[in-house]
Amino acid sequence: MKTKKQSYILGAIIISAGGFISKVLGAIYRIPLTNVLGGQGMGIYQMVYPLYCILLTVSASGIPTGIARLVSSGSTGAERTAFKIYGAVGIIGTLFMFMLSEPLAALQGEPAVSLCCKMLSPAVFFVSVLSVVRGYFQGRGNMIPTAVTEVGEQLIKVAAGVALSYIFKNNLPLAVASTLFAVTVSEVISAAFAYIYYLKNRPRMPLFRLPAARISSILKYTVPLTLTAIALPLSQLAESVVAVRLLRGITQNATALYGIYSGCAITVINLPVSVTYGLAASSVPQISPLAESGNIKKAKKTAYKALLFTLAVSAPAAVALYISAPLAAKLIFGSLAEGERQTLVTLIKILSVSAVTESLVQTSSACITSLGKPVLGTTTQWISCAIRVGLTAALIKFTRLGIFGAAWAANFAFAIATLINICYIIGVGVRKDENNADRIGQRLQRYNAEGQGSSR
Repeated sequence: MKTKKQSYILGAIIISAGGFISKVLGAIYRIPLTNVLGGQGMGIYQMVYPLYCILLTVSASGIPTGIARLVSSGSTGAERTAFKIYGAVGIIGTLFMFMLSEPLAALQGEPAVSLCCKMLSPAVFFVSVLSVVRGYFQGRGNMIPTAVTEVGEQLIKVAAGVALSYIFKNNLPLAVASTLFAVTVSEVISAAFAYIYYLKNRPRMPLFRLPAARISSILKYTVPLTLTAIALPLSQLAESVVAVRLLRGITQNATALYGIYSGCAITVINLPVSVTYGLAASSVPQISPLAESGNIKKAKKTAYKALLFTLAVSAPAAVALYISAPLAAKLIFGSLAEGERQTLVTLIKILSVSAVTESLVQTSSACITSLGKPVLGTTTQWISCAIRVGLTAALIKFTRLGIFGAAWAANFAFAIATLINICYIIGVGVRKDENNADRIGQRLQRYNAEGQGSSR
């Protein structure tokens, strides 16, 4: 069965709609979840996620864009090789998370984290499989599988998570662990569906099977993308340790405050970011063939168009978030105490800037990878994340900002990353063009010199 390729705009709309619906469901999910778990339970929930995201990044995050880049450029069998590589990496990640559950709980000073990690650990493997399928179809210009699986896994997580949290609501650690087990269930079902869809829709194999893409060609793109993506969850893990420990020196509700910041405010801010993900994903199959053919000028022009679309979507959304912060906090997180809700409103207003800059970082990173320079995006991400953690610690420790210091640090870090990435895109191919101009100039000089010599 042949996979239908969508246009850039249609592909962006499909994947953005899927991401937005998924994030809206996630935000709605926080309403009953916060009612049952409270600020303390949400804090525990968010303390587990950074480790999960780190392992997920290693085993999955670089795959969709990397595989999409290879498939859209004409590479054959990239997904077959990726299944083998990242299936093994996913299994290792699952075991690693299970074994790190006790040390992480001790490090964060929260015993409940141990059981939560164990319940969530199997999801690492299944997301790896799911990511390969998504990358394969994105590379073929079909964004429907990504959108459908994103919405599907969120629906399953919401249904199972709400049910399990209510069943175990009298035991807070078990209630939090059960909601994380719901994530595992959703990934198992989504991965199974995606793989079956892939088997039914992949091209028919020729009589003589073509060799699969080499491991080195896959790792060339997925490893830098993995290193890029791992920087954010790694910084969030460091931030969760640093922020909570420093906050405990000035307040007794440090875990709850971090839960409001990371579990509530960031959830709201990620809504417009999820919409612009479609623009980032759809830009890859548009830019990659141009860059591969050497048409850097047109590839960069396409990248600029993706960035402008991203700005056009994220900027109004940021303004809307700032204005509607009190309403959003009341509707989505109405169960929070009045003081906690006021803290959330302030955090959303501060972080509304990041709705623009984080969206631009997301799109610009995809453009840099499509232009064949994935290492540049990696460098940017690590620089910005180091700034974020360091500035968070400094603002909490040496100012009276408290948890608001973490929000200002995030704003500054994403702004720096945006500027660096855009400078990278502008500079791609410039040196090559200058070298070509120098060669042409040198040839003209030799030609003129030879002409003058012959005239003598």
